[in-house]
Amino acid sequence: MNHYITGSTIRELREKKKMTQAELAGRLDVSDKTISKWETSKGLPDISLIEPLAKVLGISVVELLTGDCVSNSNISSNMLRSKLYVCPVCGNVIHTMGESIVSCCGITLPALEAETIDTGHTLVTEIVDDEYYITMEHEMTKTHFISFFAYVTSGRFELVKLYPEQSPEARFPKKGHGILYAYCNRHGLMKMKI
Repeated sequence: MNHYITGSTIRELREKKKMTQAELAGRLDVSDKTISKWETSKGLPDISLIEPLAKVLGISVVELLTGDCVSNSNISSNMLRSKLYVCPVCGNVIHTMGESIVSCCGITLPALEAETIDTGHTLVTEIVDDEYYITMEHEMTKTHFISFFAYVTSGRFELVKLYPEQSPEARFPKKGHGILYAYCNRHGLMKMKI
């Protein structure tokens, strides 16, 4: 990451927790003068204190380092607000049910923006034995392939991971209307309502 903690972030988070500098110092086993130095940008917390500091302040290490605190105002989650992230280094696929700060392989990942499925990526859906049978006419080589299909309804998220030289097909139990996603490693995320 290119960020480190700022004094104003520490002060703001400490004040939100209604803690004095002495109380925060006591919980971290440092002096209150040390906390004062951090907050006035005359010193920085040692790397060994980052995780305990984040824990005491009630946030994640990433939030502490970036200064971007995420508050969960979505009390009743809805899968249709799902966000998908794909790591460009290892190919890891990450799913969240709303806005998040997601990182993998040391990279902060942006949420993928799904485009409507285009003519070059024709998706065919059939109902077979009370399941959606999904196929796509698409090459599946090591350099150009469909990485996954995902089916999202208001209460369910299912993903089928695909690999090069495998057929681009999947089956999902029919659970009502939802959104079908397909991810092409060259053209990105595409979606279609089913």
